[in-house]
Amino acid sequence: MSDRGTLERLTEELEAVADKLRGGAVDPDEAADLVERCAELAAQLGAEVDARARSASESEGQERLL
Repeated sequence: MSDRGTLERLTEELEAVADKLRGGAVDPDEAADLVERCAELAAQLGAEVDARARSASESEGQERLL
């Protein structure tokens, strides 16, 4: 899961869920579900960014060896 579209897709979904939550037209149970979904998406985004950083770091190290 490390193509450029993944970050964009996750970001768009997080923004949409957050907008719905900020809209305030949700009942408490739905709001709790939306908060949980935001947390899941944020965790996925963080993992994706970490994976990309590790990959870039590994690539830089290999270039130095050459």
